Amino acid sequence: MAKYQLLLPKMGESVAEATIIKWLKKPGDYIEADDAVMEIATDKVDSEVPSPVAGRLVEQLCKEDEVVQVGAVIAIIETDAPEKEAPAPQPVAAPAPQPVAAPQPAPVAAPQQTYQPPAPQPVPNIPGMEQLTQRNGAVPPSTELVKSESRFYSPLVKHIALQENISVAELDGIPGSGSEGRLTKDDLLNYLRNRVVTPQPQAAPVAPAVPQQPAASQQQAAPAQAKPAQPEAPKPAAPNTASAKPAKPLVDEIIEMDRMRRLIADHMVMSKHTSPHVTSFVEADVTSLVLWREKIKNSFEKREGEKITFTPIFIEAVVKAIKDFPMVNVTVNGTQIIKKAAINISMATALPNGNLIVPVIKQADELNLLGLTKAVNSLAAKARTGKLQPDDVKDGTFTITNVGTFGNVMGTPIINQPQVAILAVGAIKKKPAVIETPEGDVIAIRHMMFLSLSYDHRVVDGALGGSFLSRIAHYLEKWDADKEV
Repeated sequence: MAKYQLLLPKMGESVAEATIIKWLKKPGDYIEADDAVMEIATDKVDSEVPSPVAGRLVEQLCKEDEVVQVGAVIAIIETDAPEKEAPAPQPVAAPAPQPVAAPQPAPVAAPQQTYQPPAPQPVPNIPGMEQLTQRNGAVPPSTELVKSESRFYSPLVKHIALQENISVAELDGIPGSGSEGRLTKDDLLNYLRNRVVTPQPQAAPVAPAVPQQPAASQQQAAPAQAKPAQPEAPKPAAPNTASAKPAKPLVDEIIEMDRMRRLIADHMVMSKHTSPHVTSFVEADVTSLVLWREKIKNSFEKREGEKITFTPIFIEAVVKAIKDFPMVNVTVNGTQIIKKAAINISMATALPNGNLIVPVIKQADELNLLGLTKAVNSLAAKARTGKLQPDDVKDGTFTITNVGTFGNVMGTPIINQPQVAILAVGAIKKKPAVIETPEGDVIAIRHMMFLSLSYDHRVVDGALGGSFLSRIAHYLEKWDADKEV
């Protein structure tokens, strides 16, 4: 019987740890290959950890709600080794037990005495809690929180609740926006902001203390006669000043970045420091494309059960242009240019909490328009519902971001490292445009849009970047009005 160490897999770029949400298998359970062993949560995705081998779960090396680093051993699985493999380790196992058996009792006893006292100290690693404590003047209570019987809370949420003296009953009453109604850090911080703001009106009685100061100076000027008049005069004066000037101090709100926002910020700053950015623009007449989509969208939805958007159309045009200009589909490693064999298109997607995630369509050049449409819709739905898997957000080679979704006509996007180019598509607007005809030029109402390409000037110069962008516009403008999908 061989023992296999199950590791916490890599969760994609910039993700170094995950929280164990739930064990799906218990010690003693038999696990088939690719069976899910546990559920985990990161700031980007919630997913399951499958077992790459078949065997029996012997030991769970981490507990639920525990934060575990990527690459750490999380479980031991005992596999059924074939008989042919059994004799091979036997000669090796014979000398091995002698050195291993002796040190086993010593290291086991030592860590038990060493690690038991600091066990309740993972709490200070949570970022942003010092500011919360300093802002509210709360004294950190006990590091243990009674576990809710009706709801799951991550260690970060529990710790914030402890710092803010929130009871389990109050915590259970806060609505959550996470998967299956899970309470996220943003939900709790939003609740705390409203909870902290309400006691602020108590500062109003402090304001009248200011007008009492001149009364003290008047006492010094008239010590004998002013003393009996003071109790009666301020009483009518206080409400008059309060009604004329509401003494509510303006207080700036301090919002601590969540982990995902910090990662995005660091990634964007790193990209600007790494790549000299150049952005080129082109305007495209996409009238034929818009009319074609209007003509087929209803029949497509009835036949396929989902909508066709402009995004898969843009991706198809980008893939064709990359095939024409493959040096845009590269990465840089020092002085080496790595030309990517696969064309994996990343599509920037806004999340309900305001953050951004970039799922990837793998081998987009091998998909037709129908396949691209289904891939785009599937990834977008998984992103909105927090169902993306770690493999869904890695290995992209070129990125598309749709700034037109927010009504913008153009943008200057930041390159998604380690890629060397990113395309921003603007809103499609009806505009008067000059059309060349055999009979002469005419002005007509056309569907126009701007495309903007930011590229790494270390390896993509103006000629390559401009030609690539113009080729994308060409494929969109020359769209086949009779195309079938």
